[in-house]
Amino acid sequence: MNEKHTIPSDEDLTAFIDGELTAEEAARIETMVNEDEAVAERLEFLSRASLPFEQAFAPLLAEAPRQKLEAMLAAIPPRDRPKPVFAPSILTRRRFLGALAASLVAGIAIDRAVIGIGRSFSAKDENSEWRAVVAEYISLYTPETLAGPVPATEDQAAQLAPLDEKLGLSLSPEAVALPGIDFKRALMLQYDGKPLAQIAYLDPETGPMALCIVRSDAGSKAPDLESRKGMNVVYWSNATHAFMLIGHAAADRMAAIADGVRGRMDA
Repeated sequence: MNEKHTIPSDEDLTAFIDGELTAEEAARIETMVNEDEAVAERLEFLSRASLPFEQAFAPLLAEAPRQKLEAMLAAIPPRDRPKPVFAPSILTRRRFLGALAASLVAGIAIDRAVIGIGRSFSAKDENSEWRAVVAEYISLYTPETLAGPVPATEDQAAQLAPLDEKLGLSLSPEAVALPGIDFKRALMLQYDGKPLAQIAYLDPETGPMALCIVRSDAGSKAPDLESRKGMNVVYWSNATHAFMLIGHAAADRMAAIADGVRGRMDA
């Protein structure tokens, strides 16, 4: 008789990738990967789309409530702790995510980050995969992440200038302004070795929102809509760049906002 197994969580699959499971647990996951195509596909996605969290959120961790986090980890019974496979100074993803969550609750803002991803994607997958990676990253944002005053226009221009230089664009505060939504910061990230601009906003009604831009030679594409990580994404491209607007607002509102941005970008 075949025993029905519970589908493993992303946390379990990540622990399997990182070598944190016991031999028995690892064997169970491996069996499920071999027998269940859905589990195998999810494992493959997590393997290739994993983010270097420690590097990306180093400024945040530097301000994290370490004593509180250490006390929380110490409270875990020894039998429930994974056996470390790396040096103690290196954070595993599960330990890091615990620190990250506590830091976000404390309202610590993320100032700079780098999204890194392996070069194993085919050209066919790349256009959708960069949106998947960005969605994973933006899903960590809370209103507290983007708390604080709106930068003055001259400060916005200063933050946008490095993005122009790296991406070959001409971004002004007026061009990236979203109606009724506060500009918070502009960041230069990295995707697959290429510069990726992220302009973060805070919508008073629905929370974090972001406009992301990456170089692309895939050609022009009319706006389309998809859902990722519980957020709506409007994406499009022109001859030289791909764009995505991601947020928690309703699909029709996101489409209207994206249409305004697209018009100003093409002007």
